[in-house]
Amino acid sequence: MTSPAEILPGVIFYSYLCAERKEKVCLWNHHTLVLLVSGQFILETSVQKVSMNGGEMLLIGKNQLGTLTKTPLPGGNYETIVISLQEGLLRKIVLEEKLEADRKYIGPPNLLIPSNEFLLGYFQSIIPYARSSGATMTDAMGILKVKEGVKLLLLALPGLRNFLFDFSDPYKIDLERFMLSNFHFNIPVEKFAQLTGRSLAAFKRDFQKTFGSPPRQWLQDKRLKEAKYLIETKHQKPSAIYLDLGFESLSHFSRSFRKKFGMAPTELN
Repeated sequence: MTSPAEILPGVIFYSYLCAERKEKVCLWNHHTLVLLVSGQFILETSVQKVSMNGGEMLLIGKNQLGTLTKTPLPGGNYETIVISLQEGLLRKIVLEEKLEADRKYIGPPNLLIPSNEFLLGYFQSIIPYARSSGATMTDAMGILKVKEGVKLLLLALPGLRNFLFDFSDPYKIDLERFMLSNFHFNIPVEKFAQLTGRSLAAFKRDFQKTFGSPPRQWLQDKRLKEAKYLIETKHQKPSAIYLDLGFESLSHFSRSFRKKFGMAPTELN
């Protein structure tokens, strides 16, 4: 079985690790519900850091960038069940159940869900499908499971209707603040535009006005300047920081650094 395995394509996933710690950058286009079956899970965004252990549940808000760290416990495995609460299905639930948001949600973008026997029982009913690669779960069954999960969330925390059922487009957020907080994430410029509530053309236009250079050029320069600061001032090694600054390989980072500063990053130590 590959990890993550799709139980219901694009909607329900099973992720596992046998004995290794992994860290990766993620973009959440949809609200996402996560049960950590075993191990440790840390989510870090520009505004929030959340950690949880086996048996805990997390609701991750849509339109976010963040870093996930997945750690198996000593002698154990790391396992999660992940459910993508896609907007089309949430809209359908609103129509079927006559539900709607009654005010703008203003709480944290990521919420640990208090444990209760109904939600834990719900996830326990999915785990057998997960461990058998979902071979016996039909699309219809999968959609019913997602609807059940949403209803149980609302039963546990009725105020979540304002979190789940806000279908407004991302508002046009402060571009400078967002980019200064998230420049190190290695995602396409198109995704940065989406997350700031802009079309690609509007994003490029606003970006040029704000920073005085095109997005790709600014991102490269900003990441390299941050790398120089971390190496010179914080005495960090190039091999320890290049991934965190959005470079795909150490060789790419080293070439770009030499081109900008006229020296290899290792020459600063």
